[in-house]
Amino acid sequence: MRIIMKSKTLLLAALLALAPQAIAEEAAPTAANDLVVNEANSLDELLQNVEDRRVVESREHTARERRFTQEKDNQQRLLNDAEAERTREERRSDRLETQFEENEIRIGDLTEQLDKRLGSLRELFGVLQQVAGDTRGLFEASLISSQYPNRGDWLGDLAKKMGTASQLATINEMEELWFELQREMTESGKVSKFPGTITKLSGDKVNTDIVRVGSYALLGEGEYLQWDPDTQAIIELARQPTGRHVDTAEAVQTAAPGEIVEFSIDPLRGSLLALLIQAATLGEQVGSFGAVAECYLPFCDGQGGTVGAIIILGGVIGVLLALERLLTLSMVGAKVNSQRKNPTPSDDNPLGRVLKVYDENKDVDVETLELKLGEAILGETPRLTRNITLIQVISVVAPLTGLLGTVIGMIETFQAITLFGAGDPKTMASGISKALMTTVLGLCVAIPTTLLHALVNARSKSVIHVIEEQSAGIIADHAEKSGQPLG
Repeated sequence: MRIIMKSKTLLLAALLALAPQAIAEEAAPTAANDLVVNEANSLDELLQNVEDRRVVESREHTARERRFTQEKDNQQRLLNDAEAERTREERRSDRLETQFEENEIRIGDLTEQLDKRLGSLRELFGVLQQVAGDTRGLFEASLISSQYPNRGDWLGDLAKKMGTASQLATINEMEELWFELQREMTESGKVSKFPGTITKLSGDKVNTDIVRVGSYALLGEGEYLQWDPDTQAIIELARQPTGRHVDTAEAVQTAAPGEIVEFSIDPLRGSLLALLIQAATLGEQVGSFGAVAECYLPFCDGQGGTVGAIIILGGVIGVLLALERLLTLSMVGAKVNSQRKNPTPSDDNPLGRVLKVYDENKDVDVETLELKLGEAILGETPRLTRNITLIQVISVVAPLTGLLGTVIGMIETFQAITLFGAGDPKTMASGISKALMTTVLGLCVAIPTTLLHALVNARSKSVIHVIEEQSAGIIADHAEKSGQPLG
């Protein structure tokens, strides 16, 4: 039992000797002169190790207390410094606040003095600010800027300057503004030529002479040009107006100094020109003739659509047939008139062929001769009346086809109203345009083809009348000579 108790005592002493070592190692590293604890081989060594450990821990605790005391002193000093700094900043804040109030009072006094000294000049500078802003916008959109670029850049700075209460316009700035306004008015009444650069639709740039007609038109290479305020460049129009206006543009460019020429100008400075080039041409309104041959769908290009193209094609055919008949009947009529003066029958005209039938049947009776000549006249009549009925049919069908196109256009209009409503007129414009255009085309074809039919028919009947008249005279003469009464 004593041996067991002695072993437990040794184990407990060993644990007590090792516990301070573990605590010291976790709390802080050992100093260089700390005693190194060796493994105890006996109770005396273990007791010595415990004693040494206690001395080391006492020194460490003393050092730690000294360090805590120093840090406490430092913290107190930092706190005192911070409180002193706060006191100084509070005094500085009070001083600055007082100075701020004094400055506000002084600014108010100075502003009042400035208002008294400016008097009516403040109103002048306000007007100057407004005029500078408006003039800059005017210069950017003006065609005169194509000849004098970047002349309104400084006006923006002047307007901003006039918007402040601390800056005033100088005499030079006001005189420069007056000069630019005067130049705008003066140049708007001149026709000037100057070198410039045209930006083509393809993106290419062409250097050439530009003719500016006041502030109304820009011309170059015989065409109208456009001034783009966004890019500050002269650009080519997407398309030119009708030939009459282009001809006047060429006349202005080639005119000698002092020469008076006719020219079309846009008093709205480009607005009318933009509408003019957007207007549909005759070809766009009617539709191409090739649409009839190439279009297999219900609708084709052009405002007239398929119906309009068919009407135009029919009108062209009718006019060509009428012209062919007029030319042919005129030649036949001339030959018939020549044959009336010539007793010898000829095969190159209807009357000569009828007379030749009489020469071949002089010995027959009157009734037989009348039948022979009537047969000959009937044989000549189809040649003289050929295609005249077709011309009449075209003149009658054309307005009916136009009416058909009108109905189709109105159907499209009502379909657009059903789908999109009647709020936007553009959705109905296509159908209404087709309806009106086909009606116009039908009338434009019907009127001339009706007149041509009447003229051709009259010419044909006149030739037939001459042949019948000559035939009746021949029969009457033959009956008189033979002594036979007329049937």
